[in-house]
Amino acid sequence: MMSFISALPGAISQGLIWGIMAIGVYITYKILDIADLTVDGSFCTGGAVFAVLFGAGVNIWLALLAALAAGMLAGLVTGILHTFCGIPAILSGILTQLALWSVNMAIMGMKASVAISVTNPDVLDKLLVSLRFVSDVASGTRPFYRHPIFVVGLFTVVIIAALYWFFGTEMGSSLRATGANGAMARAQGINTSFTKVLGLVVSNGLVALSGALLAQYNGANEINVGRGAIVIGLAAVIIGEVLFNKLFRNFALKLLAVSFGAIIYYIVMQAVLAMGLKPNYLKALSALVVAIFLSIPYWKSRYFAKPVKAGKGGTDHA
Repeated sequence: MMSFISALPGAISQGLIWGIMAIGVYITYKILDIADLTVDGSFCTGGAVFAVLFGAGVNIWLALLAALAAGMLAGLVTGILHTFCGIPAILSGILTQLALWSVNMAIMGMKASVAISVTNPDVLDKLLVSLRFVSDVASGTRPFYRHPIFVVGLFTVVIIAALYWFFGTEMGSSLRATGANGAMARAQGINTSFTKVLGLVVSNGLVALSGALLAQYNGANEINVGRGAIVIGLAAVIIGEVLFNKLFRNFALKLLAVSFGAIIYYIVMQAVLAMGLKPNYLKALSALVVAIFLSIPYWKSRYFAKPVKAGKGGTDHA
């Protein structure tokens, strides 16, 4: 029990980092109604670009910006394959994800992992987030505002505020209309091909930014770090929707619910590990969690909804 409690700050920190990725998944899955599998590759791309540039001495903010741009470029490729080439969205994401494995290896110099020298105090102090900061803040050697929960929480608030503003603009409304009803959006003169590409670009930019933050947090980026990212993203989206759907009606609060969903997901994973589950079974558990939460809305409507009563005069028949 004590090991679980001591691991909670780290689980919440990771949940917040993956929550940014999940917000990106929310844009494609819930707003655009596209199952985009690019994220498994673009997540690693963000971490790879950041780790290589930061390791080469580039300013941390420029390295983060480059990671964001790399993810956006990955989303652009998927969007072009889908709209210009006419390839179904799910296949476009798979093709881009497949290509990104080679691209990520090339970025990392054909190495399976690239480490950040966190053992160097000067390098460590430049990082925005790190697993070491969790224990440092707890021991009092670093101020509270260096804690990953505080830093990534601030990132999340800024991202949600920016997205809330963007989706309130004419362009953002066009993007939402495209996902809600593509045919109607086209009838209103909206270029749905452009809005789909834009949504994929924004989504994968956030995914790559999340990957860059995780590379900082772990002190390294591995080629397989993004494998299964879409499952974690979907888990966060579905958990947030199922648990907070009736409480959070506002769009910004719905995005916040996604972040909460990622935190809950990682707390559950940490609890299961504390109970003795082998880490090798985590992927199966993740799939089970997503399947259960995806099934809950159906079960509620199928088995727990109150039957509709017929009117007093009976039902009219044709």
